[in-house]
This record gives sequence, structure tokens and C-alpha cells, in this order.
Amino acid sequence: MSESELRRPTVAIAHDYLTQRGGAERVVLAMAAAFPEATIHTTVYDPEATFPEFRDLPIATSWLDRIGFFRRHHRFALPLLPLAASTMKIDADLVLVSSSGWAHGFRSTGHKVVYCYSPARWLYQSRRYLGDNATWTERVALRLLRPFLVWWDRRAARSADAYVAISSIVQDRVLSEYGRTSAVLPAPRPNTVDRPSVPMPEIVEWLDGHPFELCISRLLPYKNVGTIIEAYAKEPHRRLVVVGRGPMGPDLRAAAPDNVRLMEDITDGEIAWLYRQSRALIAISHEDFGLTPLEAASFGKPSIVLRWGGYIETMIEHVTALFVEEPSTTALRDALAQLDVHDWDVDRIKEHAERYNEAVFVEAIRELVKAHLDGNPPR
Repeated sequence: MSESELRRPTVAIAHDYLTQRGGAERVVLAMAAAFPEATIHTTVYDPEATFPEFRDLPIATSWLDRIGFFRRHHRFALPLLPLAASTMKIDADLVLVSSSGWAHGFRSTGHKVVYCYSPARWLYQSRRYLGDNATWTERVALRLLRPFLVWWDRRAARSADAYVAISSIVQDRVLSEYGRTSAVLPAPRPNTVDRPSVPMPEIVEWLDGHPFELCISRLLPYKNVGTIIEAYAKEPHRRLVVVGRGPMGPDLRAAAPDNVRLMEDITDGEIAWLYRQSRALIAISHEDFGLTPLEAASFGKPSIVLRWGGYIETMIEHVTALFVEEPSTTALRDALAQLDVHDWDVDRIKEHAERYNEAVFVEAIRELVKAHLDGNPPR
């Protein structure tokens, strides 16, 4: 048997940028659990802004990472990201790509399988994704460079051996924008339920014994957090805790009434405590998948979600969630009234969440990678 036949195939992981704490970054951590020897390749990496678990993993970055400003403000790097992505070359038998915009353009010496959260939202759904909070570089880049960016993005998509979509709606979008067929593999829910609770004394004091709902979200226009806060302004007897950061943060804090608290950069232990203490999660964003309602379900907590996109696939009406037909204050207030009287089966909620356990994802992604390495990719 030759040395090449004895050599164990190498797997690498690629991700757009590690500069925030979001669902995609949690998926990368699950990929790293599936392939613990894999190096994670990314354009920029800010250890302070993303999950602390990445500090213990091997990470390789592009030349863009040498500029500290872009590590802290990756959105300003938009005009440079195609070049940064195109100049990254990964030497591995297979690169498992986690992407919604850039990492699918990394070059590879071996196979490239893309796990897609969506074709670039800022490019194909820019009004919904960016709203009125686009930076000047984003506005100028999209106006002047859009034809080039679309060309670059679609060329990058053609360089992949296969696409795997996070949900059926993304599967349809991958076909529409890239002309590529794809399998669907749901993302794993966060495993914060395994973390011990870390109480937050300032929240305990503020609540003063009142029950509360929870919203965990990046503060971007399509997340509709402003609508949620507006609804609570009209329900002063209720309490809401919002956890997240993003460009809309200052405006949302200025608009928040006394019965709403906004938090950011808290630990998983503190998030676990919030889930355990809360009544329900509020998530009325336009999500292609939506991890937080599944995270809430792992704690036996129901959600109020928008009847759109990934929530339709992952939530069961009146079992794990109440649906609203539109992201409006009226619809949310009606759902909150239903929440007050609905009888929830905690065990059924938890049982549903187990379908999205990280172990299920790890086994599936390992089988997928093995099939490609063996030359038998799924059809």
C-alpha cells in the first residue's frame, strides 16, 4: 500500500469572518467538534467579539486581519473582501465551508463543500438586510461594484463541488441565484442548556419579581427588534430582556421604555439563566433558519415567531410556538395575549429540540464529508 493510500485525508474549515456571536459562528464550532484537527480559515478574527471557544482552536486569517480596524468593523471592509477571499488558498483534501458571502470564494487544493446560510443577503436582499443602517462604504460599494460583486459571488459558487443548504428556503435561493442544486441539513441548536446558570443580579433587581420574555438577536433591520420594543412600550405591565449587539443598538437603546432592558456581550451561563427564568422567546425576524427558538425549546420554553422562512420548518404551531402573520406591534401584542392563556407541554417542547441536537449534526456532516472524500457524494 502506497504512502498516499495510508495518509489520513485532511479536512479544513472555512468561514466568512469571526467577528460576532451569532448562529453561524455556533455552527462553525459544531463543525470543529466534528473535525477537531481542522484549521479554521477566515478573513478576519476578533477574539473579543466572538465566542471564547475559538481561542482554543487553530485559526488562519487573511492579510486583511492585519488591519485592526477591519477586525472590529468588518462591514467597512466590503470593497476589499473579494480580494481578501480570493487570495486565501487552503491546502486540504476537503474544505468544509460555512458561508453566506465570502468563504465560498477561498481557493482550495482539494474538494470544497459549502454549507450555505443564504446567498449573500446584503447583495441579493440588500434593502431588507441593511435597511437604513448601511455604512457609507456599503452604499457606495453596492452602487458602484454590484455588477462585479454579483459576478464574483456567482463565480465563487461555481468553484464548489457541492452545496448544502441550511433550510428549504435557502435551497430554493441557492438554485435561483447560483443554478446549483443542494441537499438540506438543518443547523444544530446551541447547547447552552448544558451550561449551569449564572444569575444576573442587575436583572433580578430590575424585574422585582415580574415575569419576562426574552429576545436574543443581532440588532439589524431584518431582525425587527425595534417592532418588539415598540410593542412592549404599549404593554407597560410586561417585561422584556433583549440580548444582542449591532448597528441599530444606539437607536434601540434610546427608544427602549423602562420595561425593556438591552444587554450585550454576556456569557453562555448568563444566557442559560435568562432562558430558565423567562416565560418565552420572541423572534419575529425574517430568518432563513432561526436558531434561537430551538435553543429556547431545549429549555422547554415556547416562542413567538414570524410565519416565514425557517421558522415554518423548525417550529410546530401551538406545540413549540405561536405564529404571527406579520412583524407588527398589533400582531405581537395579540400573540402575547395568547401566550398568557396557552397551556404548554414542556416535555414535548424539549423532545422536539432534541431533533436538532449537535450530535445529530456532527454525525451527518461527518458522513457527508466522508462520502465526498470516498468519491461517492450524495445525489
